[in-house]
Amino acid sequence: MLLPIHISICGSERADNAATSALSLPITNMKLPAYELIPCVSKFCFDKWQDIWDCCESKKLHSIYPTVGIVEHSKNMSRYDFVHVNRLRIGHHHLTHPHILCGNDPPTCESCGRPLTVKHTLTECANLWDIRAKYFSVLSVRELFESVDIRTVLDFIKETHFYQQL
Repeated sequence: MLLPIHISICGSERADNAATSALSLPITNMKLPAYELIPCVSKFCFDKWQDIWDCCESKKLHSIYPTVGIVEHSKNMSRYDFVHVNRLRIGHHHLTHPHILCGNDPPTCESCGRPLTVKHTLTECANLWDIRAKYFSVLSVRELFESVDIRTVLDFIKETHFYQQL
C-alpha cells in the first residue's frame, strides 16, 4: 500500500493513483540504456520550461530572450560586461533607476535635460549623436542589440562615460 506523502499538493492524488495502478502492470524485459533517454528527458524539460517562460511575456527579459536555453555568452566577454549588457537590454541600470528605491525624482540627462533612460542614451540623445554615429546607426534599442556587435555597444558606453557609472 502506498502512503500519500504529498498531501494538499496540486496533482498529488493523480500521481498516487498512477503509481498504484502501475504496480499491477507486468514487468517488461526491454533493455534501454539511460543515455538514450537523456535527449528525450532534456527536450521534455526544455518544453516545460518554455511553457512557463511563455507565461511571462509581459516581463522585459522575455522580450529580449523569448526562447529559453539559447542565450549566447561570449567567451571574450567578462561577467562584468555581460551583466552590463543585460542591464542595457532590459533598460535598467544604476543611472536610470536609483530613484525607484530612494523615492527621488527620476534622473535627467546632464547634457540635454530629458529623462535619462537606456533608450535615450543609446538611441535618442542629440548630444551623443557624434559619438553614436562612430559606433552604430540604429533607430531602436531592439535593432541595436539585434544588428550591432555587443563589443561595439560596450565601446560606445565606455566612450560616453556611462560604463563606469553602470
